[in-house]
Amino acid sequence: MKNRQDLVLSNEEIARYSRHLILPEVGMEGQKKLKTASVLLIGTGGLGSPLAMYLAAAGVGRLGLVDFDVVDSSNLQRQVIHSTRNVGRSKLESAKDYILGINPNVQVDTYETRFSSENAFEIARDYDLIIDGTDNFPTRYLVNDVSVLLGKPNVYGSIFRFEGQASVFWAEKGPCYRCLYPEPPPPGLVPSCAEGGVLGVLPGIVGCIQANEAIKIILGKGELLIGRLLLFDALGMRFREMKLRKDPNCPICGAHRTIHELIDYEQFCGIPVVEDAEKAANNFDISAKELAKKLNRDHLFLLDVREPEEYQICYIPGATLIPLKQLPERLTEIDGSSQIVAYCRTGKRSAQAVELLHKAGYTSAKNLAGGIHAWADEVDPSVPKY
Repeated sequence: MKNRQDLVLSNEEIARYSRHLILPEVGMEGQKKLKTASVLLIGTGGLGSPLAMYLAAAGVGRLGLVDFDVVDSSNLQRQVIHSTRNVGRSKLESAKDYILGINPNVQVDTYETRFSSENAFEIARDYDLIIDGTDNFPTRYLVNDVSVLLGKPNVYGSIFRFEGQASVFWAEKGPCYRCLYPEPPPPGLVPSCAEGGVLGVLPGIVGCIQANEAIKIILGKGELLIGRLLLFDALGMRFREMKLRKDPNCPICGAHRTIHELIDYEQFCGIPVVEDAEKAANNFDISAKELAKKLNRDHLFLLDVREPEEYQICYIPGATLIPLKQLPERLTEIDGSSQIVAYCRTGKRSAQAVELLHKAGYTSAKNLAGGIHAWADEVDPSVPKY
């Protein structure tokens, strides 16, 4: 962190941070630490929203934001840094405007790109700590590895449905993310928030815990979540804690590490190469317009593999609902004499369903490319998108 000896807080800053300044644990020296600190946030979504807002309000001098998405209306239920008027706008631009509205003294650097093995070192090198606000396993492993290789703390958080996790992974002082999760789960086993849902306030709670840990790291105060995994259950309103230990055989932070540079994280997590995935998908895909024509002239078995809660939002008339997780046990309910077309929200789960159906002998099965969202865009605009 930068030299603070000659740093002077303005009268405006003293007034702004006065409730910090009268805390013995913060005081003038601590506030100067915050002002000279730099924090890199990976993601400006559910977790990134409270993180950016509270770190800016606390007076962290430099925030780096990494994202490449645009604001969607489905984000607004939990990504509170964005507003209705910013739908369709870059998340980085939206977040930067909000941050500067909270605290114009903060330097906001934006990186409108996917955080990848090719750019991670260049982006992260000059920041004091990194905060993981992502929602996918390849990026979580990437954030961990770049943090370990650069010797920086990684403030971790994750959310799903009603449950959240938080920890501080700092290889110099304790375990890293790989010590907890040596191997990623099989692709498709853990649904995304888009597929499984998330309680709107949950990322606010977990993101605030992450912000709290980041501030403690900067101040050098308190007991950090190093070697501890904090588990939160929003429905039960309970916090639990798991003790974590450093894995002596960890491939990146252990005594005899085998990872010395960033790797291909999509491949590590078992995610197919885009070209191969597209090629495989094209063999089994059907477009929304093609499906509409076939429904008018052919006898089809239309299979909806979403959850019942999603079916209540919208559906394609004539569809049979069999959630993906129930499909292996309910194959006998499928009319194998008809051509089968499976669909879900965006086409990912139904692609898994089609693969399962082909292995079970239902070789006519096709996947609605783009899911019911494509149906709404190309065939029936009255169908709501969620």
